[in-house]
Amino acid sequence: MSASNDDREQGVDFGDLDDELDGHDYPAEKDELVEEYGDHELKLPGGEMTFEEALEGYEPTDGEFEDADAVRSAVKNMVDSEAVGSEGYSDRGTGTAGEESDSV
Repeated sequence: MSASNDDREQGVDFGDLDDELDGHDYPAEKDELVEEYGDHELKLPGGEMTFEEALEGYEPTDGEFEDADAVRSAVKNMVDSEAVGSEGYSDRGTGTAGEESDSV
């Protein structure tokens, strides 16, 4: 498994930003984090976006992020459907219980 896949959390690959967030001093304001890390690219199944773009429109509950996990959670909440791959996809069969399906 590559390092890129190891860093992926719920569809978001933070790359080097993951370690940088862990090493940051908290609590931290959103503007402070965006100024420091805004240009970092986040990889999503459907493309990329910057850290700044991911947090656009987000305001932490108490005005600050308490730790790196809170920042990652905010990013994952904000990218939402862009990080899930194929929307509406299910690997479950199409038939109902008791029905046989010839699709694989």
